This record gives sequence, structure tokens and C-alpha cells, in this order.
Amino acid sequence: MAPLPYTDPGAKIAFFAVLGVFVVLEQRIRLKSRFNRHGTREDRGSLLVVVVAVAAGVAGGCVVAGAVPSAAIAVARWPIFVLGVLLMCAGIALRQWAVALLGEFFTVDIRVHPEQVVVERGPYRRVRHPSYTGMLVTFLGIGLALGNWAALALLVVVPAAGFVVRIRVEERALLAGLGEPYRRFATTRARLIPGIW
Repeated sequence: MAPLPYTDPGAKIAFFAVLGVFVVLEQRIRLKSRFNRHGTREDRGSLLVVVVAVAAGVAGGCVVAGAVPSAAIAVARWPIFVLGVLLMCAGIALRQWAVALLGEFFTVDIRVHPEQVVVERGPYRRVRHPSYTGMLVTFLGIGLALGNWAALALLVVVPAAGFVVRIRVEERALLAGLGEPYRRFATTRARLIPGIW
């Protein structure tokens, strides 16, 4: 069974419009981040790990959704598609909110600004890395919108593995750069998914 975004004109417009917004906003984040160059880069290759994991998960998920029809989610296709698109929108909004709250302290490469403070409002009340949580919610939505279990697994598991690597590097830099305030912050909330990790 082919994914709705590949066969239905309305589903195709909705899916690719939201996906297009996601791509444009991600490019905007990267562009704005180029102007935030305070502090020493402490990326340790983790940006490349995330880029490869996200690209592999998204590309693999999109290919598998069409190539492995036996893994299609065969029940409630339209409600699941709509839920998927709504989750895509929610994930995009969460990521944008998290990035906006960090303001000049947000960078795509890991840097601790000399004047950086720990942000504890908004989604940072619940998780330490809500921008990555937002991306995972977006990828969960893409997988559901594609209506394929195998695609869903690739879209969530592969990027999540990249985020785990990235978060470990990022947290070492934040602890070294922000010290006790970040340590206290980290002890009171999950890294990525509330109640899980």
C-alpha cells in the first residue's frame, strides 16, 4: 500500500508543504547561527554525526515507505496521516520555540558563549534539549504521515541515535562552560524525552 503523500494529491500538498516549511526554517536556523560565533567551538564531530543520522533517517524513511508496502500501517490511514502532519507542525513549532528562547546563545556547532546563562523557561522547564525533542516529534510525524512502520522506525531511531551522541558532547561543553548552574539544571529534567531520557 503506497503512502498517501505519494498517491493522493491533497495529502501530497499538505505533507510536502509542511516538510518544505521545516526545511526552510532549518536553513534559517543554520544561517542565523553563523552570526553567533562567540566562544570556542567544542563540536568534536557531533554536528556531522547528527547531519548524517538525520539525512539517513529521513531519506531512508521516505524510500522505505514506498519500497516496502508490506510495512504499511493499513488501518485508519487518513486519521494517522492527519495525526502525522499535526505532529510535524508541533515538532517544528517546538524546535523554533526552543531556538528562539536561546536567542544569541543558540549555535548549530557547539559553543558556550562567555555571557551565556542557563535558560529554564518554556520547553526548557521539561527537557534540557527541546530543540532535538522538536526534531524527533517532527520525524515521528513524518513517519506516521507516510503510514509505514519501517519508515517510522528509521525516521525516529536513526536521528535519535545521532542526537544521543550530540547531547553527550553538548552536555560536557555546557557543564565545563556553565558549571554549577547547568549541573543543577541537568539534575531536574530529562535530556530529550520527559520521564525516559
